[in-house]
Amino acid sequence: MENSVLGLINKPEDLKKLSIKELKKLSSEIRKQIIEVVNTNGGHLASNLGVIELTIALHRVFDSPVDKIIWDVGHQCYTHKILTGRKEQFYTLRQAGGISGFPKTAESEHDSFDTGHASTSVSAGLGMLTGLKMQNISGKVVAVIGDSSLTGGMAIEALNHAGHIREELIVVLNDNNMAIDASVGGLSRSLSRLTTTFVYQHFEKNFDSLVRKLPLFGKYIDKFIARAKKGVKAVFFKKNIFSEFGIEYVGPIDGHNIAQLMKVFKNVKKISKPVVVHVSTIKGKGCDNAEGNPTLYHGLSPFSVVDGAVEKKSKITYTEFFSTILVDRAQKNEKIVAITAAMTEGTGLAAFSQRFPKRFFDVAIAEQHAVTFAAGLAISGLKPVVAIYSTFMQRAIDQVIHDVAIQSLPVVIIMDRAGLVPNDGETHQGIFDISIFRSIPNIEFLSPFDQSDVELMLDYALKSDKPVLLRFPKDIVPENVGEKKAVKKGHGRFLFKNASDTLIIGYGGVLSNILEAGSLLIRNGVKNDIYDLRFIKPLDEKHLCEVISGYKKVYLFEDSVVSNGMGEYIASILYTNKINVDFYFIGIKDYFPDHASRKELMAKNSLDAKSIFSYIKEKNDSGKI
Repeated sequence: MENSVLGLINKPEDLKKLSIKELKKLSSEIRKQIIEVVNTNGGHLASNLGVIELTIALHRVFDSPVDKIIWDVGHQCYTHKILTGRKEQFYTLRQAGGISGFPKTAESEHDSFDTGHASTSVSAGLGMLTGLKMQNISGKVVAVIGDSSLTGGMAIEALNHAGHIREELIVVLNDNNMAIDASVGGLSRSLSRLTTTFVYQHFEKNFDSLVRKLPLFGKYIDKFIARAKKGVKAVFFKKNIFSEFGIEYVGPIDGHNIAQLMKVFKNVKKISKPVVVHVSTIKGKGCDNAEGNPTLYHGLSPFSVVDGAVEKKSKITYTEFFSTILVDRAQKNEKIVAITAAMTEGTGLAAFSQRFPKRFFDVAIAEQHAVTFAAGLAISGLKPVVAIYSTFMQRAIDQVIHDVAIQSLPVVIIMDRAGLVPNDGETHQGIFDISIFRSIPNIEFLSPFDQSDVELMLDYALKSDKPVLLRFPKDIVPENVGEKKAVKKGHGRFLFKNASDTLIIGYGGVLSNILEAGSLLIRNGVKNDIYDLRFIKPLDEKHLCEVISGYKKVYLFEDSVVSNGMGEYIASILYTNKINVDFYFIGIKDYFPDHASRKELMAKNSLDAKSIFSYIKEKNDSGKI
């Protein structure tokens, strides 16, 4: 590109050669590149457009990788990647073999910590800074956290600890919703800027030291001065959570004013205690559609950059179908309430929240609280439905065990994005829920396959007097397959049966591939029956043994980790009951799946139709069936 500023940037140090005018031009060029790549690859748009100037200012003032920058959640790291030597690779974003949409230490020395879940940056940053200090290694640590991530309990715990040990951690609060101290005025901004200057900090530090040395009255004057300083802050500064923790507070600062940001960051570098720099940004900045609807444009599939229109799918997803059924049932039952942890749109609860605002609770990024809050609702006589992504339910294991399962409370937990999840990589895979939750007493755990299953299983869960978990993938929900069959505890159903010697077992999202593979097998001379487990827990072991005992070869495929999965469980059932059958099972290998499409991830783990067909064909041919 002719006269391109971005063309001059190959590493963060190159920013230090640019004028403010050139930095502004650079932000426009980066904004254009991000929109183009997300248009092609999909990704997180609004959050990245909102932090372009902030990222430029951070890399202009701080010296990565000596200074460490940690991005909370990490989905806003696109500008960071472009500025740290990955602009040529940026077009491979979220593609198999390309760069991740999240920070990865294995990808670049400038990615100082792997992130993907919210509210972790302050804890990680404080630990990193403390470790550097203990080893006499130089370097600043900056944790960039959004106002939403700050609602997570882990972030509050870390701030409390930071105020206690008083290490010079820099926390940049990226506030794109003005959720914190929205009414802070010009006087507060002026005074907070004053407190970041070297002169003020030098005076404060040395004046305190001088007072302590005064004879006789020194220690009493010191106490008086400390109280006086608190009183002055109470008069001139609006109290906030940071000052209560003993953390210096600066802001709010215009997060799109590069010159102002640079000035503040230069001063903040000199502060010898923890400080929060509160910056105000506009999510979706520079893209009218994203600014107007940042929720819709948060995470996208490829869309039209010309008119900014998000592509509308013709087929309905599991999430959308669940949403429709839940609203219908809530109209008939006033005791149904819905809870989510900052994922109203993603979990399909937007329609419920609009239809029943008084019965809907978004508890922010606080999965632990969401589950225990639901337990309290249940014990009071309501019917709570908690909708959380499978990967984020990992955060609430103790609450499911301690607060729900032990008391056997009728809480319904909907785990969206279960199984292999496309494009977001290791941190967002929903492949551990079965291994984690199947071992918990008192719970029931189901996995719907088609639309009738979603409806019937949700009804089953809403009528149950026990905790019930439902899991489904990020995918299109198939229309009804086979006979619509009522849910019977512990029992599955045949999707296809033609009196063969080969049985293929599956559940949930992998069944579509199994059905396709089954058709391929029949066309290649291998008859097969297909059985949908439906239940993860409990399984009616006697019934399952009766189903399996009539076959010579039995295969199970699951998009969950093999360890403590359904394959291992059923193998133990067959062994215990002395069922003589060749049993094979395949699930997710012992690794963290990287970013790729769901189709590519299925193929990599031998769970696509072609792999299933080839595996069974080879085994059956060797057995001459």
